[in-house]
This record gives sequence, C-alpha cells and structure tokens, in this order.
Amino acid sequence: GIPVRRLELDQEQIVSVKHLGLLSMKPMIYAANVADCDLATGNEMVEKVKEYAQKENAKVVVVSAQVECELIELEPEEREEFLKDLGVSDESKIGLKALIQAAYELLELQTYFTSGPTETRAWTIKRGMKAPQAAGVIHSDFERGFIRAETIGCEDLIRMGSEKAAKEAGLMRSEGKDYVVKEGDVMLFRFNV
Repeated sequence: GIPVRRLELDQEQIVSVKHLGLLSMKPMIYAANVADCDLATGNEMVEKVKEYAQKENAKVVVVSAQVECELIELEPEEREEFLKDLGVSDESKIGLKALIQAAYELLELQTYFTSGPTETRAWTIKRGMKAPQAAGVIHSDFERGFIRAETIGCEDLIRMGSEKAAKEAGLMRSEGKDYVVKEGDVMLFRFNV
C-alpha cells in the first residue's frame, strides 16, 4: 500500500483517519549511518535513501556512529580539527546534532530556558506556545497563577555575561499572557496561587 503521509489529504480527511493511529501517517526522518569517509559527501546508498525519502516527504540526516563515538572523547578545538579533516565544515549539518534538530523541526518543538542560582535548565515545548502554557510545563501552578514572565534571549544573556548586566542594558522584557515564547528565551515566571 501507500503510506498515508504520501497522500495529499485535506484537513477534514486528516481528522477522519487520525483516530486510527496509523503508523504510516506519522512523519519520518531517515538516519543514514555511513563510514567516516562518506560523512561529508555521502555515497550511492545515501542518494538512494534521499530519493526514497523525498517520495515519502521525509528528511534524511547523515550520521556516522563511528565518528560520533570519537567526537565524545575530544575537546571542542580537537572536534573542529577532526571534522575539518573529514571534510565537514559545519557540525550542526551532520550527526546527532542534525538528527536532534530535524526531530525538533518535524515535531514542531522548541526550547526555552530557566535559570537560577544553582541550576539552568532547558524545557521542550511546542512551537507557538504562549508563556502561561510554557510555564505549565514546569508546574501546573505556574500556569494557573501566571502573572508575567521576565524574558531575555539566550544570545543576549550570553553576550552580556549576567542577568544583572542584561537588565541594566534594558534587554530584559516583561511579557504577559499573550506572549508567544521564542526559541532560546530565558524566562523567569512570576505567578501567584
């Protein structure tokens, strides 16, 4: 048969078959595990997987399990040199990083952060989620009693070096209930229950 994901269904048709829980309706990512010498350029089999995936409306990520194992043991500078020797100029385009990124895109997920004196933590949410719902991922009381979210982009926070410096530079924003959380936001939720 033909996988349901290959069919061009309208919204009504999707709703009518969704309850069936068909595996062939689920979005797909194909991970092509290759030798280290094929990581940068691929090979004939990777091209065949890409052709098949295109028919399935799926994405292909090239991975080398061997290289991933070796990368774990290396310091950041050594990693860069090692990948350069393999012909890889951008680590985010191959391997586990690319696979994770592809999965996030496929599932429409994003990450925001919370940070306190003892811990910084990443939280995964659906793209387009508003601040109260994002707070609810941490605890339902945060969503129920949401007042506002003090927010700064992670790049701004890193550039400024501290939350205090970011506040002094006017980069900290107070966001309300209608704020749509952005990828990489660092948030402190104010709530009252």
